[in-house]
Amino acid sequence: MTVKRLGAAELHAGADELANLLTDTVDGGASIGFLAPLGHAAALAWWRERADAVAAGGHAVWTAQVDGRLLGTVALAFPDKPNSRHRAELVKLMVHRDGRGQGVGRTLLAAAETAAAAAGITLLHLDTETGSPAESLYLSAGWTRIGAIPDYAAAPSGELRPTTIFYKRLGAPADGS
Repeated sequence: MTVKRLGAAELHAGADELANLLTDTVDGGASIGFLAPLGHAAALAWWRERADAVAAGGHAVWTAQVDGRLLGTVALAFPDKPNSRHRAELVKLMVHRDGRGQGVGRTLLAAAETAAAAAGITLLHLDTETGSPAESLYLSAGWTRIGAIPDYAAAPSGELRPTTIFYKRLGAPADGS
């Protein structure tokens, strides 16, 4: 498996393949902010917007390929407020249905965590659909569950579902505790 951080130009160049991954993820039932069916044009436009965010320094995006095939992606979103520079949000961990159960999600998660720590980020947070396979991944990777918010977002089917909030501290806490 090859994991690579993409620059804005690489993200633009790979937007078509990333759009295919996004539509597959939504078609597979993952609640990542989109309703089904998600058209390729809408997915492509969404990825092109992410390229702009990468160029501006607000996002970092990684992809995972197996035998030259894109099977997953993950991103970090960095806050733009001065009092928040120590943290980032883990967003849009996606694994193609053909790549699930092969460690793609875990590998991408570890890559994002390692890069965040190397950049001086000491706190990560995320939300994920309560009861989803992703929830088990985060728990097994040492993330701390804070709680759930009912009816937080619509699943691809349109049904309102709860979300679970997680965080993970990276490195030693600033106060030494």
